[in-house]
Amino acid sequence: MTSPSPLSGAALLVCLLLLAAIPLRAIGGELPSGPTPAALKMSHFPGPMYTFVWRNWEWVPVERMAAVLGCKPGDVLAIGRSMGLVDPPPVSEDQWQRSYITIIRRNWHLLPYEQMLALLDWDEPKLAYMLKEDDFLYVKLGNLKPKCEPLKYAPPTNAQKARAKAIADVVSEAFGKDIAATGEPRFAFVKELSTVDPTAHPVAQSGNDEKLKLRYLYSYFALYGDPLSDPALDPYPEGYLQKLAALGVNGVWMQAVLNTLAPSKDFPEFGKGWEKRLENLRTLVQRAKRYGIGVYLYFNEPRTQDKAFFEKHPDVRGVPAGDQIAMCVSTDKVKRLLTESTEHIFKHVPDLGGAFTITASENLTNCWSHHHGEGCPRCSKRPPAEVVADTNRAMAEGIWRANPNAKFIVWDWGWRDDWVDPILSLLPKKTWFMSVSEWSLPITRGGIKSVVGEYSLSSVGPGPRATRHWAIAKKYGLKTVAKTQINNTWEMAATPYVPVLELVGEHGRNLAKLELDGIMLSWTLGGYPSPNLELISQFYGPKTPSIDEAMQRVAVRRFGQKAAPSAVSAWKACSAAMREYPYHCGLIYSGPHHWGPANLLYPEPTGYRATMVGIPYDDLNGWRACYPPEIMAGQFEKLAAGFQQGLAELTKARGACDTAQLALLDSECRVTEAIALHTKSVANQVRFVMARDALAKKDAANKPDKLKAAIAKIIQEEIGLAKRHYHLCRQDSRIGYEATNHYWYVPLDLAEKVVNCRYLLDEWLPKR
Repeated sequence: MTSPSPLSGAALLVCLLLLAAIPLRAIGGELPSGPTPAALKMSHFPGPMYTFVWRNWEWVPVERMAAVLGCKPGDVLAIGRSMGLVDPPPVSEDQWQRSYITIIRRNWHLLPYEQMLALLDWDEPKLAYMLKEDDFLYVKLGNLKPKCEPLKYAPPTNAQKARAKAIADVVSEAFGKDIAATGEPRFAFVKELSTVDPTAHPVAQSGNDEKLKLRYLYSYFALYGDPLSDPALDPYPEGYLQKLAALGVNGVWMQAVLNTLAPSKDFPEFGKGWEKRLENLRTLVQRAKRYGIGVYLYFNEPRTQDKAFFEKHPDVRGVPAGDQIAMCVSTDKVKRLLTESTEHIFKHVPDLGGAFTITASENLTNCWSHHHGEGCPRCSKRPPAEVVADTNRAMAEGIWRANPNAKFIVWDWGWRDDWVDPILSLLPKKTWFMSVSEWSLPITRGGIKSVVGEYSLSSVGPGPRATRHWAIAKKYGLKTVAKTQINNTWEMAATPYVPVLELVGEHGRNLAKLELDGIMLSWTLGGYPSPNLELISQFYGPKTPSIDEAMQRVAVRRFGQKAAPSAVSAWKACSAAMREYPYHCGLIYSGPHHWGPANLLYPEPTGYRATMVGIPYDDLNGWRACYPPEIMAGQFEKLAAGFQQGLAELTKARGACDTAQLALLDSECRVTEAIALHTKSVANQVRFVMARDALAKKDAANKPDKLKAAIAKIIQEEIGLAKRHYHLCRQDSRIGYEATNHYWYVPLDLAEKVVNCRYLLDEWLPKR
């Protein structure tokens, strides 16, 4: 075994603690078991039945809600109407198929598993699979299922009717007729992005693509868990591919789980339904090929299995994590599985562009993937680098047997620094190597020192880790790829992009100076065809423009010559603000910034810990990571002020904008304002939790009247932010959405926030 060596920085340690060390309990065909704390009680509603109806009002057909509650559809409608809601629009089949994560999350504290299955019309194995494989959904939900009593309809009591009437009055006062589901339907962006434009032309780039031969990203709206199971849920329709190709994108990627895509002689349980999935994949590959775009598969293999699997196959048992157990790559059977499965896929879909791998991630895969191979009788006797290299070599061999020209990319995510050289030395020379560009950059924000892990627009790469690892790869003759986030990051993922084009240009200019071979433009977040992607394309060619030149070109094309200077000024203001982002891996994964004004203000501590890009609750200590609360709040206030300044510049541009381009400018305004509202709300939430907890102490050091006045001011501000954000969300279906989280919030959640705040002002605060 190799001896331990220091990690590449505090960021790597934090990311691994947050992600790779999280045990994913149970699944296989069983629903996950784990802690079952009491579900949250929403005091601003008359009771759980009312909460259920409100939160599912525009998302679940009334008949389905009634079936879950054991009542008539008219009873459900009466409950909603009593709270001031207008009858919901029909739920389209497309919305239903694309919103299951939104539905699961908003009912997580309301329904036991049995009623959740009834609401979704799923069987237990399907829900179990999605909780495990849909980008770690169970982890995003907290690795626990709150204890929920079965919901059953009961005729409303007089007290419930009175509270419902009070809610209706708040809704009427705050929103009037605008509470109706008017504006842009959720997921309208899918239709817009899917539409082919017969007049569109590729965006002019700065030269004849001599740099960054590979430029690939993830779909803005793909379903993650089993994306090839239903051709109707197309992750890359023709219009979207056209728009990406026009921005210089020549590759797209999607998750692939080997045991769903290939049969196995050694493991006959695997491969059910592979024919249909590969047929759908072939169709996609051929369509993308027409636009010069290759399709790449993401492999995070071999997947763990439950204990029942290893009763049949004890000879491949590896290290455990919770109730899941690794399939040991140090066995011939598992290596053969990796090789034969990848060969099978690439043989049946011969025009695939290639694949990339992660071999030390959230998923336990090979026995050293979570850095604890000592628990395996075979891998404990082998260096981690050897096991990781074996995993990659086995998949590469299968791919190249079928298609010698396919690209095979290995990513160093989660590798320890002392693994990198020995792993790369063992890989075939045809391998491409990818590293996160900005990883391990030292930063200071608000006077607090930290180190960047990944997912950062606020910190411009490349950093020392990637630079060092690319040099090692080049030493062994491997091609090199920069993993970046050009559109958005977990710093702010509830908007399709963050309009910080000066920072994007700085990163593009820096990478242009290096002799790299490719760039990953996004992880699961960040696939929207945006001005950011247009800007980075200016740096692909042999001539490197100045950042101002690149921004000016994009601004002129989007908004016209006269409006361009104000647009560039707006992007610079937003970029300057973004440099103040209080970056830390813990904060970007746990903070309330993706929910913004939609996150509730809780009158009492919930006791729940914020989950990984899932549910933030009121977990201030989890949100802030290394930043003292006051500094975290102050930094987000700087962000809000900067994006508000950017919005003011864009508003000036409106008077000079070409009429035909006003829609693009209005879109830019909505995105910029949404970020201003989100960041201001984060600051308010931090200050609310601080004041709430101080008020509860009732000691001599705290002045109740002063604290209550401060709390009242925060609540009033949150009402204003929620009302404004409600209107933005009604206008723009992109806001609040991200591919692997679906909608963190929807317009009625912002209306609920107003109800929540009015309850705190009228009922809770006067009693403190």
